[in-house]
Formats: sequence, C-alpha cells, structure tokens
Amino acid sequence: MKFELKSKFRPTGDQPEAIKQLSENLKKGVKDQVLLGVTGSGKTFTLANVIQKIQKPTLIISPNKTLAAQLYQEFKEFFPNNAVHYFVSYYDYYQPEAYIPRSDTYIEKDAKINEEIDRLRHSAVQDVTLRKDVIVVASVSCIYNIGSPQNYENISLEIKLKQGIKRKNFLSLLANLQYQRNDIDFKPGCFRVRGEIIEIYIVTGEKILRIEFLGDKIEKISEAKPGLAQKYKSLGPKTKIFPAHFWVTPQDKLEIAIGNIKLELEERKKQFKKQKKLLEAERIGQRTNYDLEMLKETGWCHGIENYSSHMEFRKPGQAPFSLVDYFNYFNPEGFLMFIDESHISIPQIRAMAVQDRIRKETLIDFGFRLPSAVDNRPLKFQEFEKRQKQTIYVSATPADFEKDKSKNNIIEQLIRPTGLLEPKIEIKKTENQIKDLMQEIKKETAKGQRVLVVTITKRLAEEISDYLIEHGIKTQYLHSEVKTMERPEILKNLREGKYDVLVGINLLREGIDLPEVSLVAILDADKEGFLRNKTTLIQTMGRAARHPNGRIILYADKKTQSMMAAIKEINRRRKIQEAYNKKHKINPTAIIKDIRDWGFSKKEDVDLEFWQVNDKKLLEKEMKIAAKNLDFERAAEIRDLIKKQDSGENKK
Repeated sequence: MKFELKSKFRPTGDQPEAIKQLSENLKKGVKDQVLLGVTGSGKTFTLANVIQKIQKPTLIISPNKTLAAQLYQEFKEFFPNNAVHYFVSYYDYYQPEAYIPRSDTYIEKDAKINEEIDRLRHSAVQDVTLRKDVIVVASVSCIYNIGSPQNYENISLEIKLKQGIKRKNFLSLLANLQYQRNDIDFKPGCFRVRGEIIEIYIVTGEKILRIEFLGDKIEKISEAKPGLAQKYKSLGPKTKIFPAHFWVTPQDKLEIAIGNIKLELEERKKQFKKQKKLLEAERIGQRTNYDLEMLKETGWCHGIENYSSHMEFRKPGQAPFSLVDYFNYFNPEGFLMFIDESHISIPQIRAMAVQDRIRKETLIDFGFRLPSAVDNRPLKFQEFEKRQKQTIYVSATPADFEKDKSKNNIIEQLIRPTGLLEPKIEIKKTENQIKDLMQEIKKETAKGQRVLVVTITKRLAEEISDYLIEHGIKTQYLHSEVKTMERPEILKNLREGKYDVLVGINLLREGIDLPEVSLVAILDADKEGFLRNKTTLIQTMGRAARHPNGRIILYADKKTQSMMAAIKEINRRRKIQEAYNKKHKINPTAIIKDIRDWGFSKKEDVDLEFWQVNDKKLLEKEMKIAAKNLDFERAAEIRDLIKKQDSGENKK
C-alpha cells in the first residue's frame, strides 16, 4: 500500500515552501537536512506531507517516551490506513545489573516489563519486515540490541494449507519460537491445544490464529480478534508466525552458539586462575553453566541478551543489531529517518554506548559476566551514523552538529498557521517567588487557562506541587519517575481541566503540545547549566507559544548569557512573525487541537471486556467456556455479573 495522508488541514504559512524544499532535496539524494521549526508551526504536518511525497518507510526517533507517544498519536491520525507503530523501551522500571567493588555489592537486574509496550514493539518489527507503508515512532532506545533481522526472518514459521506436518512437530516448532503452552491463562505469546485444533495467541496481541489438523496435514487456517464473541474467519493459503521473543536462534545454530560460549567460559576461568582470582573463576563458572543449562532445555535464559554476540555469530567488537538494522535489512532501496528534537536526541545517542560499557566492564572484571557481554550494547555513535540513510533533523533549536552536517540545507519554518507570535517575556526577582507565583497562577486559572511551572529538581517539583494543592490549586507533578503509561494521561488531564497546573523539570520542554497553557513560569532561570542554557530556555518558553496570550516569567536575580541569548532569539522570531501577519492581514487566533485518548492509557484486554456485555446468553456461554478451561475465578466473576444484571431487571 502507498502512504495516504488524511487531514482536514492544508499546508499554509511557510509550510508549503518547507515541504517543497525538503522533498526536492530528498529526491536529489541529499542525505542530511535540518527543519528549524518553531513550536506550533506544524512541523509534524510538514513531515507527514514529506512522507506522502517520498513514499518510503520511515523511522522517527524521539528523545523520550512522552514525545514519542504524542508523535505516534499524530501520525496515526494522519495515516489511518497505513502501518504506524510505537517502539520504546518496554520497562516501566529498570535497574540494570551492576557490581560495586568498594562495598562488594552485586545488584541484580531488576525490571518491570510493560507487556502492552512489548507487544507494540513486536508489532512494529513485524510490519517493518512485511510492509513498505510503515512508520515507526521510536525513542532513542531503538539503537539498543534486539537481535539479528536475518535470524528473525529465518526462524519465522510460514504455514500453508494442506501442508504435510505432524501435529507433534508443529508444537515443537511453536516452542522453538518461544511460544508457551498455556491451556488455562490464554494470553499473547501462548498457545493452547484442543484435540486436532491448535490456537495461537499472536505475541502482538492483535489476533488469535486457529490451526486445524486432519491427520498429518493442516486442513484449515483461520483467525479471530481477541474477545468474548470470537468469530473465526478463514485466512488465505498461507500465513507467517514470528518469534515471541527477540534473540531467538535457529535450533541447529543454537548448539554451535552454546559450544562457543563454553569455549569462552573455559578461557575466562583459566585467566582468572592464572591471576589467582579463584572466587571470580568459581563465580563465572556457576553463573554461565546455569544459563547454558537453561538455553539447552528451553532455548532461552534470563539475561540471554548478554550472549547475543554468540547467538548472532558476531565477531568481538562488531556492532549489535538494532531497529535501525531492521529498516536497512528489509529496505535495501532506502528509508527516511527523522530525528525529532535533534538537539537532545543526538547527544543521547552519542553517550549511550559509553555509559553502557563502563558498567559492563566492572561486571566482567569480577566474574559476573563473560567478556563477550560487552558486545550486548547500544550502537556507538559512529556505527549509528553509518546506518543512517536520508535524515531530516527536526528542532526549534538545532545544535552546531546538525547545522554543520546539513551544510546549507537548513529550512526554517517560523510562521504558525494561526498567526500566533512568540510569547512575551518578563523577568522577576526570586525573592518571594512562590508567593508571586501563586498570584500569577490564580490570574490564569480564573480565566480558565493552564500554567506550567518548571523547577530544577524532582524534589522541588513535588514540594511545590504539594504546596499548591494545599492552597486549593489543582496541581500535578511530572518527572522521570512517573510511569511511562501515566504521563500522556496526566497531560490529557491538564488539557481537560482536571489539573490547572503542572509542575515539572525537563519533561515540560520539547514538543509537548498544550494549547491551553497561557503561562510558563521558570524558577531559578539564572542557574546557568544544562537545564538553564539557551537551548533549554527557548524550548521551555515554546510551551506558551500555542496560546494567543502566551507569556513567560523568568524568576532570576541576574541576566545570564543564556537568558540574554534566548530572549534575543525569541524576539528575532517574533519580528518575522509580526511582519508576516501584517503583510497577509492575519489576526492571531488560538490553536484548536483535539483532546485525544491515548491508545494505550486504558487496558483493553479480554479480562475486562465481559463487564461491558449486556447479552445474558453471551455471558452464560463465556462462563461455560471459562469453566471448561478450568478458569473458575473468571467463571465466578461472570456468574456474579449475570446475577447482578438479573437483580437489576427484577427491580425495574
């Protein structure tokens, strides 16, 4: 399928020129460009138009999960008939494995995996392998190792009608794909067996496959959407089942990989013994042998990614396989890459491999991991650059790196379709700043408008939030410790008026679209540094640029170089915008942006769906199925719901 852009808007302001220049440069083969677009100028709409004109698979890299979620939502609306996906780290909480020699403290890897995000990751990768009309919105975590695309493709199981295969062998193949048999708690990544019928809950959670055998042949292949009233419909003559986990290695190669791990283990033990490190030698032996036993028995083990170089037969130091490699492998003719908020995304990508190596080397030195574990890592920056194809760096404040790399291909987009200007800026002393802030907040909330308060630490964000709540102001804080899935919901609640004030640190900067926000108050604006440099200040000020009466208050006792540079740039842009409005007789108007439900904020799984069912016969049928599957707890819940509905009808 081709990309088909759906929107009630048409390019306006300087959008048409930006779309034209970006597209023409891409067609000419220009590798690097910069889109310098101010907040509210419709950068996402510009990029969507470019995608439609160029018609290539697209990877969009965003600096964090919240911005990625917002972009995902917007692109999904622009391209409702195409494959738009969300690919971010699947951890709600992540404590990496580490060792502190000074106190002899080993910290085991502790993580809480968000199963919904894991399913979305698999869905994204599968469509990258199958489709050309695919857009993946990812966080910078997309440069981490997810296993070989070639292995992923080769181990995938293609099944056909009338295919000759024994049922027993088919079940073994499903196990090799890391699908688990579970006849009771049927969920994504599982399969269940009922006589000659095998049902497979695809790992993406999107559908259930039913394979019906007649003797040693596949007689019928059908699919159904998960839910109560499952209606199976026949599929075509063939379908493909992808692995339930990344890092799955074909069985014939797994034995070779295990052999190679054993050789490395013996070599490492010799090194430790030669150095008279007997404790480390014993430790690495016990830990690795346990993992090898798990690999032999199940084809998988906890921490399998640490053996990824062996599983993928990579040479020491060779780059791992990331999502970028999947785009390259399945799109040899090329793909588009957009790096959103490039001024922070690029430094993050540059630093990730360095930080990872420092932690791993300590684990290796003290016998917790084999030396090859260091090759389970994110891409180094040079490796990332080699894998880039045609790239557009998107930012209101591009750094020197992007500007230099793009040379003269810097396209400015400073005009907002609504004619809105950059916000007015006021500087106030820090003395009694909280008292003054309270008064300013009350002015805005009295007009039904919202306020962002930007602090410099998490603790201060929470304390100010508590203080405002005590004084009757509907307030919520937002920082990195707030769970991934809760952040978009908090922003939605602010827009809806459930909160009037949001207090945060750096999560209230790049790309957050909040048209209802009329005031951004920046505390400690004169504390020169990362959180108060020119780039950060401009980005934070931009949060008030979507409101006709947008304004900024900088609480500071002195004017730093960063403050002056940021104010100068904001005033430059404001003059250009005023001149454009005057020439075209435009009166600035408020941005109208729908308040959307984020697709992942509510759990939509089978366990919840029966509460919405009013059909008694359907409920009774589901209760019997649950009892037959020995899921008595679920059967009892449905029984109680039927009783509740019956009693409600009797009262009527």
